[in-house]
Amino acid sequence: MKVAVVGATGLVGTKMLQVLAERNFPVTELVPVASERSVGKEVEFKGKKYKVVSMADGIAAKPAVALFSAGGGTSTEWAPQFAAAGITVVDNSSAWRMDPSKPLVVPEINADILTTNDKIIANPNCSTIQMVVALQPLHKAYKIKRVVVSTYQSVTGTGVKAVDQLMGERNKASDYPMAYKYPIDLNVIPQIDVFTDNGYTKEEMKMVNETKKIMRDDNIKVTATTVRIPVMGGHSESVNIEFENEFELAEVRNLLESAPGVVVVDDLANQQYPMPMDAHEKDEVFVGRIRRDETQPKTLNMWIVSDNLRKGAATNAVQIAEYLVANNLI
Repeated sequence: MKVAVVGATGLVGTKMLQVLAERNFPVTELVPVASERSVGKEVEFKGKKYKVVSMADGIAAKPAVALFSAGGGTSTEWAPQFAAAGITVVDNSSAWRMDPSKPLVVPEINADILTTNDKIIANPNCSTIQMVVALQPLHKAYKIKRVVVSTYQSVTGTGVKAVDQLMGERNKASDYPMAYKYPIDLNVIPQIDVFTDNGYTKEEMKMVNETKKIMRDDNIKVTATTVRIPVMGGHSESVNIEFENEFELAEVRNLLESAPGVVVVDDLANQQYPMPMDAHEKDEVFVGRIRRDETQPKTLNMWIVSDNLRKGAATNAVQIAEYLVANNLI
């Protein structure tokens, strides 16, 4: 299968190439695509070098599927052009996520909505993906009423510039880029993306709206606070969930342990719980600190960690493509 990776030189694009290789996706020919300034550069895939081509050349190559990670503006302009050429686009930006005509997919939850007519498929926000993977089995069992989530997000979610800022500050370098308005090392920034009219950031509202769409339930109430911390390896989330129905902790653990894509790490006696350094370069969503909220009935606390570049972006996109191939949808 001919596969294009659009934004192949970026952090997520590079990770997409890595994940495609690791998961042995049936790539017969790779078409790396990037902006004009990157055309002619080389990327490596399974030991071979491939030259980066332009958007127009990427379309002309007629890949079966194009994995996009090139930003919202690029996706808005180019994804419809790829789709018009009969190429199935899996887009990692926020451009199409809340478009009612475009599916927003986490394969463990709602891949069944995909059809051959879906030529632009949205990959959800990284912090949303890891949360809903853990929430879905509990929603099925107990019906979620309300979710309160606070995130602790890796600088890798911002991109290479943010990683360079963090390491520049940490190493006391004389010159480094500023991805954020403030220092990030030895600091915490309670803002991810821009603020909206209601006082929440775009990142926070993504979690609110995307959760409802993916889980197919507009009645789930979600409120979020998203925070950038000086960490690499993955995003962490403190999640408080109120259910309509009563639950038993033992059953909650069993449901999570048997849920696809979830690993429970919750051994208090040995101080075992999920951390970003342990989730790094892994595809699973790790859940721990599972405990009852003792201040009100039918309410649970959990701690959720996942590698935001993998399950939060590249791996989820590749899993969508795998589902399309397995079900003859491309």
